[in-house]
Parts: sequence; C-alpha cells; structure tokens
Amino acid sequence: YGLAAAQLKRFKQHGMKLTICVEQVAASGGYMMACVADRIVASPFAVLGSIGVISDLPNVYERLKREGIEFQTVTAGKYKRTLTPTKKVTDEDLKKSKEDIEEILKLFKAFVGGNRPSLDIDDVATGETWFGEDALNKGLCDELNTVDDVLTQYVDSGYNVYSVKYDPMTPVPGPLGALLPATESNKDRGIMGGIAKWVVRSIVPAMKEELASEFKSMDMGSKKVENQYMMTDPKESADRIRMEL
Repeated sequence: YGLAAAQLKRFKQHGMKLTICVEQVAASGGYMMACVADRIVASPFAVLGSIGVISDLPNVYERLKREGIEFQTVTAGKYKRTLTPTKKVTDEDLKKSKEDIEEILKLFKAFVGGNRPSLDIDDVATGETWFGEDALNKGLCDELNTVDDVLTQYVDSGYNVYSVKYDPMTPVPGPLGALLPATESNKDRGIMGGIAKWVVRSIVPAMKEELASEFKSMDMGSKKVENQYMMTDPKESADRIRMEL
C-alpha cells in the first residue's frame, strides 16, 4: 500500500491534480492510497477509515509440545524473532511487538495527516471505519458521488476522458513468437491482432512526444477547473490518432 501511495503521489509531483473515487472500500492501506488525492469522492455507502495497525499470528507452541515436537531457532540480534508460530510467547516478545506496531501507527498517522491536514488525525486514527455520510462529516472524503457520475460530469463539460490500462508484454506461442511482441489481450485476437498491436506500439513514442509538446504549451498556472482536475486536448489530437483494433 505504501508503494502504491508513492506511485500515486508521482502524479502530484508532476503538477497534475489527482481525484480518487472510492466505490466500495478505502480502509487501512486502502485509505493510505486514497489520502494522497487532492479530491476524494466516495459513493454514499463506501467504507473509509480504519487508520490503525494490527498484527496477529497463530501460535502452536503448546500443541507441538504435547506432541513432543520442539523447534529450535537460531538468531543473531536481540529482536530478530519475537512472535513466531512455534516459539513460546514471552512478555518481552509481546512488549516489543506492541512497540513496533505503535511506531508503525505513528508513521501511518503522519502520512495521512500530511496529505489531509484538515483532518483531526487523532479523532479518526482509532481503527474505526465510517460509511459515506459519516466519513464526509469526519473529513475523510470531500464529496459523495459515484465514479460514473464523476466521469459523466467531465464528459458533459467537454473533456476528453481517457482510460489507461497496463498491458504487460507476454510471449506469443508458435513460430512467430520470437518475432512479434504480444500481450495478454492478444490471446483471443490471433496473429493479426498481435501484428496490429505491434504496429500501434511502434508509433506510440511519436504520439507521446506530440501530446507532450501540446500539454506543455497549456497554461498550467491557470485556475480554471479544467486545469485543476483534468487536462484537455485543445487540438483534438486524440481524434486524429485514435485507432480501433
């Protein structure tokens, strides 16, 4: 979750406004990711919060002892092993584990509070969760709406809305596999589908350069809504380069 939150923050580091829509749940690590947004939109019955830390582990030491089984663990470092499933739990182990998760909670609270300074972090960092309206009152989100409504509003306002999907490269079976790059989505398209995708991938760099130059020409300092939440394409480049496969 921390890595995903860091990846989302990269949008903001490049001057882009980030809106995150919570359709169902953004709890614990999910809220860690959501809180980096400039604007959090939650559906009316979405669950948000659970800002806390939990650690639990089954322990079978007593059962193994009754069966005559003993585990020997060799460690270097006083706290290399505290709670494990096979060793007897001591008060010192529990104390150390409690201290560890308290430190993690401090980091969690600092991260959420840094990204949403308007929150009363001590009030919400209790491990509790809240549904839409209550989450809004607590300041965990900024408005109540569904992602469909948010996207529809952008379309109705004249924006070009894009869907971006990560499509990792996967090998193509057969003799052409060494020649044609393919993706998971090519499995049901056959060789021609693979060729079409390969052609598109070949022109993507040029397309990216053209779009990048146009976006740079935009006045990013403007306070207009379109420059705060979504960039538009004034030259309609998307219409000129759109290809349906």
